[in-house]
Amino acid sequence: MKAFCLSHLNALLLALQFLTRLPISSSQTFSEQKQALSLLYYPLAGLIIGALLWFLAIALSGLNVFLAASVVLVFWVMITGALHLDGLADLVDAWIGSHDNKQRMLDIMKDPAAGPVAVVSLVLLLMVKWSALVVIFQQQAFALLIFVPMLARAGLLLLFLTTPYVRQGGLGDAISRQFNRSAAIAVLISCWVLVLLCWPYPAVLFAFAGSALIFWLLRRGLMTRLGGFTGDCAGAWLEVHELLILICLAIWGYQ
Repeated sequence: MKAFCLSHLNALLLALQFLTRLPISSSQTFSEQKQALSLLYYPLAGLIIGALLWFLAIALSGLNVFLAASVVLVFWVMITGALHLDGLADLVDAWIGSHDNKQRMLDIMKDPAAGPVAVVSLVLLLMVKWSALVVIFQQQAFALLIFVPMLARAGLLLLFLTTPYVRQGGLGDAISRQFNRSAAIAVLISCWVLVLLCWPYPAVLFAFAGSALIFWLLRRGLMTRLGGFTGDCAGAWLEVHELLILICLAIWGYQ
C-alpha cells in the first residue's frame, strides 16, 4: 500500500514538473511507466493551476479589471512555461507550411523557429483569452477559473484514448504505449462529472458541446494530415480548449 501511494505521489510530482514551472524537485528516476502514470494526474495538476489562478484573481479583485486580467494572464503563461503555446505555434506553422506533406509537417513542428502565422495565432489567442478574463473579472466570477485548466488537461486524456501518436521516441510515444486506458477513462469521466456539478448552466453545456465539436474537427484534421497526433498537437488542443471554455464561461456564466 505504501509503495502504491508513493508511486502515485511521484506520478503527480512528475505531472507538475512537466506541466508547470512550480519549484518541485524530485530524485526519482524516470521510466516509461512513470511517465504514462503521470498522464492520469494531468487533470489534477490543472486543478492546482486553477486554484492558484483563483487565489490570484481574488487578491487582484480590487484593481481595475483590465489590469487584473492582464496580471492573471501573464501569471497563467508563466506558471505553464508557455509550453502549450509553443505547441500551438508549431502546429500552425506546420499546418500552413507543409502543403499536405506528412513528413514535412513533422519536420516543421521540430523546427524551433516561429513564422509570422504562428506569431499572429498566439497574439490572437492571448487577446481573446484576456478579453474573456476581463468579462469574468467584471462578473466577479473568479471561482469559475478553478476548473478551466483541469478540464483542458482532461481533454489530453481523450486525445490519447482516441488518437494514435505518430512521432516515435518522444514523451507522448512512451505514454501512448504504457498508460492505463481504463484508469484514464475513469479520470476523464470524474472530471466531467465534477464540472457538471460545480459549474452553472447553461455555460457548462455550451462548454461541453463546443469542446466536443472542436475536438472532432481537430482530430479529423490531424488524422487526415498526419494519421495521428504529436506533442505539439496536444499542446495546441489544450490551448484551444482552454480558450473555448473561457469564452463559454464569459458569455453564459451567469445567464
